[in-house]
Amino acid sequence: MKKLVSLVLTMAFAVTACFSLSGCNKQPAASSDATSKAEETTAGSKETDAESKPAAGNFKVGAIYINSQNDTSGYTFAHHKGITDAMKEVGLDPAKDLYIVDNVPEDDEKVKQAIDQLAGDGCNIIFGISFGYINAMNEKATEYPDIIFSHATGYMSNDKNFNNYFGRIYQARYLAGIAAGYKSLALKNDNIGYVSAWGTEYAETCSGINGFALGARSVNPNAKIHVYEISTWGDQEKERQAAQVLIDTYKCCVIGQHCDSAQPQIVANEKGVFGCGYNSDMTNEAPKAHLTAAIWNWSAYYATAMKAAMTDKASFMTSVGNYYQGLNAGLVDVSPLSGNCEPETAEAIKIARDLMTSGKWDVFSGVKLSFSGAAGSVTAEQKSDALKTNKGEEKVAAGGASVGDDVIQGSMNYYVEGVTQVN
Repeated sequence: MKKLVSLVLTMAFAVTACFSLSGCNKQPAASSDATSKAEETTAGSKETDAESKPAAGNFKVGAIYINSQNDTSGYTFAHHKGITDAMKEVGLDPAKDLYIVDNVPEDDEKVKQAIDQLAGDGCNIIFGISFGYINAMNEKATEYPDIIFSHATGYMSNDKNFNNYFGRIYQARYLAGIAAGYKSLALKNDNIGYVSAWGTEYAETCSGINGFALGARSVNPNAKIHVYEISTWGDQEKERQAAQVLIDTYKCCVIGQHCDSAQPQIVANEKGVFGCGYNSDMTNEAPKAHLTAAIWNWSAYYATAMKAAMTDKASFMTSVGNYYQGLNAGLVDVSPLSGNCEPETAEAIKIARDLMTSGKWDVFSGVKLSFSGAAGSVTAEQKSDALKTNKGEEKVAAGGASVGDDVIQGSMNYYVEGVTQVN
């Protein structure tokens, strides 16, 4: 659940009034004139009929991004691709119907300015992709009752026009962990590194680390996951430094990550080791290193939200509500396996994916998968085995059902066996 904390990034605050796929129509950084314009149009936007059902040609989508809409990989890139793909699916034209404010830090006043700008542009729905936007969006949802506010990774909502959305990314991380485990076995090196924005402070990062570790250890039970926490989402230099430490000091042969850019994979490529990215396929950034990435197919959610808002926004919270899906809905997965993967990887990932999508098994249960066999004959044994922390505390009894969504989303604050935080 919790994605991002209230940090003030040093990025420029730029407003994009209208986006084109062939290039962006950048406006100057938000000025007093732009703010005044938004304030002048606010009253009109508040008077919109809540029961109206705008046709596709009259429906406008607003988006607030923490990084640039022009990113070629990573967190903002994945959301932007999801929004534009979904718009095409529902009959909207991103070149005409999408309004973006990007490079917006997690600062309440700047987020509110962005919302005012998008409200002034006449947006019918506004997506905010960063956790730290939560308070500003909650406040503005009351101020603009005729606009749908949809917030990624948060936990606040109301029963009228404000929801949150996220997904079971830990399932995809488990699959990526399988690829890392096979590579560590092939290299006869049990040390796997993991660059993480945060550690046990947030359930999102904690559950992701644990899912990755359980996947790796399903293949290599001796795998050790060394977590380096950088305490920020948007610092590419810290991401680089963490990956370098994990490789040079802890001799890690594979670098996983839960941070926004491709820097850990780029470092792995430079250092001659391997890696598993996040958010988007990072093979182009690290062609000799990248195995696969835990990825988001955000269009699965965005298309659902847009269709509901276009059909009857008054019933949005009933028809969509707070959204939490996974492999079954196509919201999460892993990117296509690169040629750097070991031969058994694809078969093992398919077995694990099928078990999860069928509902027969999930990651944080008292049943663990154990893969064996060569390529063409990979099998998975389901072993009744308690889920324990790295301190030996039992969280799920052997054979027990998976921990609840409320724990995975909100209160998981322990590492499982095999995980160590190194800083």
